[in-house]
Amino acid sequence: MFKYVLRRLIQAIPIFFGITLLSYALMAATPGGPTAALVLGSGTPLRGGEVERLRSRLGLDDPWPIQYIRWLTGDDWLRWDADGDGIADHSFLIPLTDSQGEPLDPGTKKGILRGDFGQSFSLRPRLVLDVLTERLPATLELTVSGLIIGLVIGLTTGILAAVYHGRLFDHTTRIMAVIFDAVPVFFLALILLLVFGKQLGWFPIGDRCDLSTIAKARAGCPIITERLNYLILPTFILATGGIAGYSRFMRAAMLDVVSQDYVRTARAKGLSDRQVWFKHGARNALIPIATFIGPAITGLLGGAVFTETIFNWPGVGRTVVAAVSARDYPMVMAVTVYSGLATIIGYLISDILYGLIDPRIRFN
Repeated sequence: MFKYVLRRLIQAIPIFFGITLLSYALMAATPGGPTAALVLGSGTPLRGGEVERLRSRLGLDDPWPIQYIRWLTGDDWLRWDADGDGIADHSFLIPLTDSQGEPLDPGTKKGILRGDFGQSFSLRPRLVLDVLTERLPATLELTVSGLIIGLVIGLTTGILAAVYHGRLFDHTTRIMAVIFDAVPVFFLALILLLVFGKQLGWFPIGDRCDLSTIAKARAGCPIITERLNYLILPTFILATGGIAGYSRFMRAAMLDVVSQDYVRTARAKGLSDRQVWFKHGARNALIPIATFIGPAITGLLGGAVFTETIFNWPGVGRTVVAAVSARDYPMVMAVTVYSGLATIIGYLISDILYGLIDPRIRFN
């Protein structure tokens, strides 16, 4: 198993660099590029010379491969201090003057491989990594809760639907799964907010906690046990897709497993129905489910974009929506790289789960 995981990690390296190359190529191909985003965001019209100076300051006058290398690995290793004053003032790739010969700020960047995604255009002068680190706990709180609830309810419902195959419970769960799959997430979220938030007043209609309390105490949100009412609706919305998908796949896998010879042998030995279904059947039925658990990590991040926006949840998903609207290229690129890494890790988790669920599986 260790050799297999190591081999998969090595194979993920070119995949990761392919993701970064494609992402940067798409960003470079967008009309206007980062320069237009900064000019529009400043609110001040710039003359042609000032635009060219801004392009030089951003390094956009360099050839495209050099721009990609700088974004990937930084530019501090490309410069040296010639006069010994502690300031890097010479470079063999990056010009330190603009197109009009004016000197530029010799500040350096470390590159995304060392965690430096630059400053956010819309939240200047904050660093992109600081913003994502600040808002990632809120997203993990929501997505992990949605994943756990989706797995527990979905898998349990699927097993029970197979146990009571053809009965009322089976038909009811199939209808509910179709409804959860057919109704868009944003529409269901708005309906629940209208009914349970506005009309009945059972739950708050948005945010992660009471903002007035935060303003008075000048602190962050309290621990999760003190604000469960804020978490119930968005977690349920995020878990509906998992409940519908896992329940149907688990039901189909269980119905296939119970027709196998080893299950009939277990029944012939006099084992109880509970042992047959849950000990012998459910474990083997989980093997195809492992295919969906790993990528579900990335899928929840995608679903959190809608959920966080509707419920005003201060996480990465809502940050991405705001960054796209503001043409915040550094923020969008950082989330793209982050999502690519999550996808690679998710599929690796699926492969590892195969061996943990079924010891007969061996990786050569």
